Amino acid sequence: MKEKEVVKKLIVKKETIASMESCTGGYFASTITCVDGSSEVLKFSAVTYSNEYKIKMGVDANIINKYSVYSIETAHEMSKKISDYAKSTYGVGITGKINRADENNLSGKDNEIFISIYNSKNNTYTDMKITVPYKPRKEVKKLIVNDILDKLIEIL
Repeated sequence: MKEKEVVKKLIVKKETIASMESCTGGYFASTITCVDGSSEVLKFSAVTYSNEYKIKMGVDANIINKYSVYSIETAHEMSKKISDYAKSTYGVGITGKINRADENNLSGKDNEIFISIYNSKNNTYTDMKITVPYKPRKEVKKLIVNDILDKLIEIL
């Protein structure tokens, strides 16, 4: 299981991770916490479904207004702010729309997900943009998290 590999790598390196999730609704953090020992590496997780709570967690409102909440720029803010908040080595920011229009945020495609993994050791971002299939929401969340786990395995 990929989540076990991610947790093991983080433990061996004595590194930590935190996440700020929107469209995945905590599925990433839930997947990580299914692994024994995950409490050693997962520092904090926040589900920020609304712009209001992204901003309360430190995301710059100007970034949301300029690029939209559905953008890699917002994902960057999410990943860095959650890493800063939790004082974790890595921060994961996930935003996008899973096959539905958002009447409060009309910009962006309805099946595009933006992911940023922030590395606090060298102040860098690893970006991902995923176009998700039109499948049931739970299945799509699994696909998104699977892609994130693949990327984490690659960069850890």
